Amino acid sequence: MPSAKMTRRITKGGTSPFGTRREMPVYIEESILALERILINGGRRGYLVGLDPRVCVQLLGARPVQCALAD
Repeated sequence: MPSAKMTRRITKGGTSPFGTRREMPVYIEESILALERILINGGRRGYLVGLDPRVCVQLLGARPVQCALAD
């Protein structure tokens, strides 16, 4: 699988789940699904989208994962 840098010509930071040229897997930290609202990258630098995190699962097919460190 090509890296984000190879696919999107991104040198640092994250990759927005919106508007990718190729289908890429989307993962979401399971614990944030309990939050009312999150901000994620909307497709360009400095553009944030506020939404219910469950929308990421419903519309983007994001797979919940447990990757956060415990206290």
